[in-house]
Amino acid sequence: MAVWIQAQQLQGDALHQMQSLYGQHFPIEVRHYLSQWIEGQLWDAIDLENPQEEIKAKRLLDSLIQELQKKAEHQVGEDGFLLKIKLGHYASQLKSTYDRCPLELVRCIKHILYTEQRLVREATNSSSPVGSLMDSMSQKYHQINQAFEELRILTQDTENDLRKLQHNQEYFIIQYQESLRIQAQLSSLATLPPADRQLREPSLLSKRATVEAWLTREANTLQKYRLGLAEKHQKTLALLRKQQTVILDDELIQWKRRQQLAGNGGPPEGGLDILQSWCPHMHTYACKFLPIPGPIEELLTELNSTITDIISALVTSTFIIEKQPPQVLKTQTKFAATVRLLVGGKLNVHMNPPQVKATIISEQQAKALLKNENTRNDSSGEILNNNCVMEYHQTTGTLSAHFRNMSLKRIRRSDRRGAESVTEEKFTILFESQFSVGGNELVFQVKVSKSPLVNHHYSILQCHMWDNAFAEPGRVPFIVPDKVLWPQLCEALNMKYKAEVQSNRGLNEENLVFLAQKAFSSSSVNPEDYRNMTMTWSQFNRESLPGRNFTFWQWFDGVMELTKKHLKPHWNDGAILGFVNKQQAQDMLMSKPNGTFLLRFSDSEIGGITIAWVAENPNKAGERMVWNLMPYTTKDFSIRSLADRISDLNHLLFLYPDRPKDEVFSKYYTPPLCKFTTPNPDPAANPTYMDHAASPAVSQPHAYGLYPPIGDPMLDADGDFDLDDTMDVARHVEELLRRPMEGQWSGHQS
Repeated sequence: MAVWIQAQQLQGDALHQMQSLYGQHFPIEVRHYLSQWIEGQLWDAIDLENPQEEIKAKRLLDSLIQELQKKAEHQVGEDGFLLKIKLGHYASQLKSTYDRCPLELVRCIKHILYTEQRLVREATNSSSPVGSLMDSMSQKYHQINQAFEELRILTQDTENDLRKLQHNQEYFIIQYQESLRIQAQLSSLATLPPADRQLREPSLLSKRATVEAWLTREANTLQKYRLGLAEKHQKTLALLRKQQTVILDDELIQWKRRQQLAGNGGPPEGGLDILQSWCPHMHTYACKFLPIPGPIEELLTELNSTITDIISALVTSTFIIEKQPPQVLKTQTKFAATVRLLVGGKLNVHMNPPQVKATIISEQQAKALLKNENTRNDSSGEILNNNCVMEYHQTTGTLSAHFRNMSLKRIRRSDRRGAESVTEEKFTILFESQFSVGGNELVFQVKVSKSPLVNHHYSILQCHMWDNAFAEPGRVPFIVPDKVLWPQLCEALNMKYKAEVQSNRGLNEENLVFLAQKAFSSSSVNPEDYRNMTMTWSQFNRESLPGRNFTFWQWFDGVMELTKKHLKPHWNDGAILGFVNKQQAQDMLMSKPNGTFLLRFSDSEIGGITIAWVAENPNKAGERMVWNLMPYTTKDFSIRSLADRISDLNHLLFLYPDRPKDEVFSKYYTPPLCKFTTPNPDPAANPTYMDHAASPAVSQPHAYGLYPPIGDPMLDADGDFDLDDTMDVARHVEELLRRPMEGQWSGHQS
């Protein structure tokens, strides 16, 4: 909803505050009739402290006047006639007021909009508890902008006082010269006759006394002025330091954290353009600390040193990686990256654009750099096209370097011993540059490194997921917690799952309990039992799960890959329960009619999904049991889709709990013309053993012998297929199924 519409609903004191914003400097009628246009302009994009921005402000002023004139011309009728005259008058009034200072119009409108937003927000928050959460970010930004406005007023006040001090000091010097002239005249009286000397000496002595008395008083006044200015400088410096903490230590670090989480599938980091607008302001106000004239410069040594430190921190901290290189690098493969200097536009370094160099360094070299140790002679690899000149974009005020065609030519590994394997060896790309500002008074060397990367494909995603999720800001490269609380890991797994599968359906509480049971070999179904449990990196991806030859992460990663490639629509539809173990599936299905089935991820195979269904036990009349198919994998679904396989299995009738299977899956069936047809052989003469055979209790007449004799060794005592014994038969059956339709499937693979 437009701010002006909400502002008109304000009441009481808030309404009076809103009305007080308007007057001859900006009539409320202009705000009302041009509300949509005003709120649609990019007022925040204009830097009020940059005189070059006056051109943009002038364009906005001209556009505002044109909009007013246009609105006036469209007024008709008796009431419209009066409004036409009034709007035309306002257009002329605004032009005469702001034509010579258009930036003041921008300042005025920004103040009006900020205040209206604050009043609306406060009114909304008082009636809605959700409002404060929704507007917390804009409120924080408003506070930062308000602090900049306070800095502007303080520095402007200080500049005015400084000019006054300089003027008074210049007059003091003139009077001091006058006192020297009088003293010279008194000295010259010695050469005059006594009568002349007596005649002129009293007057000169009186003048000297008057001037010296004034000089004494003025010297004390000037000293007070200087001390007052020093106090104002300190007050401004304190505010500037506070603003630096908010922007560099809070907002910029949070942006880097969001960028890190985006690597795990978190939302885009955003907010960089806002940081880009704040950082030049910081530099502008830091550079406005002018030296105070007079004999107290020694009192300002610490102040000036602090200002230099602030500027240095500002420059070095705002050299950032805007677009990260990939976290997995392969040799001879092109990749891109972008670095940006957020204060570059203010430093005028684009007049002599600095060059940025990218090099690949090891974890040990990164640690040495953090300690300022020299590692320049060491090399961990070679990157092609690793030099780039920074470019200044005048329209956006950004200074950045775009590496578009980098390529890792080779990499040198260190000798690894102990538990850390080559798959966990970490490197980083270091971007560095050097430039000077202020006539070479300050020379900056800026460096920034990306998050860790590896040069090996196996077992890499878990490394980056753990690093992206749990690495702390400002860490020693590349220290990451060895263990984390289970709820923290759940949040990271859910974020990663949704990103990899590209689905809005994430992991619910039941899914996370299942994962906890798997991770901790537990049978508890109470989520609270896992709240304070921790999982180590070793449990996550070094130690195999009990009774398996794969780790927790390898199993979970296999589920993501299978779902992403072949099961995404069914996961989004809620057709796949997935995170259900065999016993849970049995308990759920035994209370349902025969032919009810569910889909769950295989416990025994990486990247497998199995179908469990309830049917009669062919070995015992009147007894029912739950059957489980051999897991399907990516290889199986590259031959035939899940939906088509479910369609083929006539004994599967209802998707748990009670949805007819065609209602759920029919929209994904391969069109009939693309399906294969086979002769109807004699079942007795051609027994074919299928991994997706129908239940004996519900099977219809079929072209194949659906089940082997009851005593067949392919079925274990629980009614499950033994994978080792049946794998060869299953492959043979798949081959048989493919033969009749190879010609049809060549262009219609599921």
